[in-house]
Parts: sequence; C-alpha cells; structure tokens
Amino acid sequence: MKLELTDAKKWINLFVEKLENNQATLNELDTAIGDGDHGTNMDRGAKAVTDSLTKKDPDNLADLYKATAFAMIQKVGGASGPLYGTAFLDMSKAVKEENIELSDLIQVGTDGIKRRGQSDVGMKTMIDVWQPVSDSLRADKFDQSVVDNALSKVKDLVATKGRASYLEEKSKGHIDPGAQSSAYLFESLIEVIGA
Repeated sequence: MKLELTDAKKWINLFVEKLENNQATLNELDTAIGDGDHGTNMDRGAKAVTDSLTKKDPDNLADLYKATAFAMIQKVGGASGPLYGTAFLDMSKAVKEENIELSDLIQVGTDGIKRRGQSDVGMKTMIDVWQPVSDSLRADKFDQSVVDNALSKVKDLVATKGRASYLEEKSKGHIDPGAQSSAYLFESLIEVIGA
C-alpha cells in the first residue's frame, strides 16, 4: 500500500490537529519525566507546518514531507524537532523519485530517528511507537491496537535515552511524551487509511 499525496496531506493535517488539541496532555506527560514543554513545542511545530503548507500547497510527496520536516526542525524545541524533522526529511528523500510502500516509508523515518537520536527500540522513546507501526504495516496488521500496545509497553520501560533517562527507575510507569505524540501521528494515519 502506498500513501498518495491527497491522503498524505490529510495525514499531516490530522496530526497537526491532534497536536493542537492535546498540547496540555503532552505537557502533562512531559512534566512527569521531562521539562514539561513537549506539548507547547509540538503545538508550535504544528502551527509552523500549517503556515508552511498554507503558503505553498505542496504538489508532490517529497515537498510535503520536506515542508513538514523544516517546520518541525525550525520551530520545535528540544530533541523532538530534530528527531521528527529527520524522520520527515528522510521520508521526503525516499519518495523524491517515486512513491514507496507505506511500511518502507515509515521504516525510513524510523531509521532516521534511530540514527539522529543514537537510540533504538526499548529505550523508552518515540522509536518504541514508530518501529511497531512499521513492522505491523509490513505484516499488513496495522490498526489502533498496534499503537495502544506500543504505548502500553513504553509505559513499563525504564528510560535509557533522553531527559527521562536521568530518572532511571522512576521513569517506569510513565508514558514517554515523544511516544505519545508519535501515537497521535499514527492514529491520524489510521483515520486516513481506515485501518
């Protein structure tokens, strides 16, 4: 399955909407194990994405993902801006010549996050949502339960990467805010593809 431009735009717009509607939730999650501003940062990024796409409506997938990437990089503070930015920039490069399978697209983004964050699955980061989504898309088993299960597993992990890692064992029992914002991204995708 490939995500065409119209649906990809819907995906990004729904994600932006979820970020704006859940700013307080993300800040609350980040207050428990971070510095309390993930929601504020992601909301700023969401507004920047909207501004960028309003100024120039992308006419191809590469431009859509690139505009999303740069908006995130420029406006989202902390590690999240570069991480989301890298994911979308790598996805933009991957579709530059021709569209690719959705599972491959999400894996490209996941690999970008792993590279940029020097992290992997099991470290209580957004990767713990991205990788299961990519795997389930490849197996044609992607639905809301994949996102729910990923978040549930993240909650039980001890953070070994990012700001939450300073809390060590105390990070257990909390949902990583980056994992939650990633869940919003993929819940938006479910709404678009009807998984």
